[in-house]
Amino acid sequence: MNFYKILFFSLLFFMAACKSPKPVLHFDTDRYPLYNLDELGMEYHPERSIFKIWAPTASAARLLLYAEGTGGKPLQTINLQKGPKGSWTSTIPGNQLGKYYAVQVKNGGKWLAETPSPWAKAVGVNGLRGQIIDLKATNPPGWEKDTRPALKNPTDIILYELHIRDASSSLNSGIQHKGQYLGLTETGAKNQEGLPTGLDHMKELGITHVHLLPAFDFRSIDERLPADKRPFNWGYDPENYNAPEGSYATDPNDGAVRIREFKQMVQALHQAGIRVVMDVVYNHTGSTDESAFNRIEPGYFYRKNADGSYSNASGCGNETASERPMMRQFMIESVLYWAKEYHIDGFRFDLMGIHDMVTMNRIRSALNQVDPAIFLYGEGWTSGGSPLPDSLRALKANTWKLDGIAAFSDDLRDALKGSVFDQKDRGFVSGKPEMEESIKFGIVGATRHKQIDYNKINYSKAPWAGEPAQCINYVNCHDNHTLWDKLAISCPDESTETRIKMNKLAAAIVLTSQGVPFLHAGEEMLRSKKGVENSFNAPDSINQMDWNLKTAHLEVFEYYKNLIQLRKHHPAFRMRNAEQINAKLEFLPVSGSQQLVAYRIQGNANGDPWSDILVLFNGSSEATTYLLPAGNWNVVLDENGMDEKGLRSIRGRKVTIPGISAMILVVE
Repeated sequence: MNFYKILFFSLLFFMAACKSPKPVLHFDTDRYPLYNLDELGMEYHPERSIFKIWAPTASAARLLLYAEGTGGKPLQTINLQKGPKGSWTSTIPGNQLGKYYAVQVKNGGKWLAETPSPWAKAVGVNGLRGQIIDLKATNPPGWEKDTRPALKNPTDIILYELHIRDASSSLNSGIQHKGQYLGLTETGAKNQEGLPTGLDHMKELGITHVHLLPAFDFRSIDERLPADKRPFNWGYDPENYNAPEGSYATDPNDGAVRIREFKQMVQALHQAGIRVVMDVVYNHTGSTDESAFNRIEPGYFYRKNADGSYSNASGCGNETASERPMMRQFMIESVLYWAKEYHIDGFRFDLMGIHDMVTMNRIRSALNQVDPAIFLYGEGWTSGGSPLPDSLRALKANTWKLDGIAAFSDDLRDALKGSVFDQKDRGFVSGKPEMEESIKFGIVGATRHKQIDYNKINYSKAPWAGEPAQCINYVNCHDNHTLWDKLAISCPDESTETRIKMNKLAAAIVLTSQGVPFLHAGEEMLRSKKGVENSFNAPDSINQMDWNLKTAHLEVFEYYKNLIQLRKHHPAFRMRNAEQINAKLEFLPVSGSQQLVAYRIQGNANGDPWSDILVLFNGSSEATTYLLPAGNWNVVLDENGMDEKGLRSIRGRKVTIPGISAMILVVE
């Protein structure tokens, strides 16, 4: 979600949120009985197809079969029979493979509009109708042997946030399947200079997880248009949660095609050693009255205000009620389905602060049965007030109460580059003073550390992560300006060379801090969106990754690549618990500069081969001299590059750190 909107709505609704009445957390189980969601939807067999929905207050329900995914008259209308616990069902004999369907319920004396139902797993064009398919037939060759890349600990993760279309839509990508799932399966793609793009680029960079912006079926793209005529959208407007988006498929009309190609994408990424994270948006639906939820059981799946209006913590017109039993169960079953059917390795929850903590912890518990290494994280905030009390919600401040679930650190983000709510504001890397304590807070992964002065943190005044793996450290994402654009706007008088130094220093801090680092795709190539802050529906010319790499871009790419290699090779930068961090990481005194952060990691921390590591971050434009602790020190990283065997040795106790740079030294 756009962070400018988040602050605006947060301030606007703060008092209202504090005064909002507590929601009713207990429901009439006679009126809304809990039903097993894994039995709902469509089940295909060659000799029959079974349909089942949950609509407990409906007086009637029917199924309409169609020959096409849109238009035309029903081939057949079948009345669904009322079953136990609010269910409606029917079994259609014969092989119905390839046909499309919609369901209708009668509620309040009238027939509601057609819908595929919330439980549809295959849909036709624009998600208007469900499709009867054989899921097993969508598996690409070798799918049964697809395995998740190894992952020992969540702090080993390096996230890379990417929009599927952005990766390949530019002419200079060298990728044939532009803007499609299959674009991320292509190997050997190169730009005009012969440098790798797409999948090969990510593999060379060394990231462990690719975080894909919404790839479930969303509303905003008309899939009927030719691929080169379709508008762009990030996809935060959910239509069908359990089916892939059709605009990324070679044929959006056939629901089986998008499923098969999504699986091919996951398979290719796994073969490249990269796990796949889905960006999920269960906190609201793209439409309210026209949503599948409201066309099945009006009002049940959403929170409302005391006056009966829809509450709007999402800033998008509605918010779902995760605490209600069937919505909670829907979310659990949905992530389980993606994890099992599509081999998804992680989930990023949009506006996670809207969801209740019980639901989030139950999702964690359910996914542990599939793979405990499936990573969960989200935005620990909302875009407005909610009727659900703060004490019950998965807000950033409550992260320590969550079980193996992480939140984004806006504390470090804005300390590094300046507030996202003030485009001209600067941060530590661009010369703003008094950001040092917030930088330290990011370095320890938002955990409690005895040397942190929490009164000086920019936002949080207390630690919110119980363990480092609960903190996502980043400097930018798809929201707001790219890092490069932010630096250009906030530092208009600085040279390109100086802004490159700022970019590299931000990367050094993110990739050496405790916790889980997160990169925005193209950050390593000075990605620009031409100054557009909120590019959610801007054209490809704004959003696409420009693979026309210049010398400066290559320099920055190599720097990021070296930092990632350093992090992978040295577990001291990815300690596993807060106790280790407190025992092994010590901030050192700084004199003569208020824009220098110095810390030491000692004792072969977390099994690191280096016994003693010194890290120095200079946010000032001026070089500074630092008095080293006793010992013979080797510089392994500076503003120009990295060599784990040593770039040079320091003789004596003094070292000079150039302006706007990072330096890492180790004892010989």
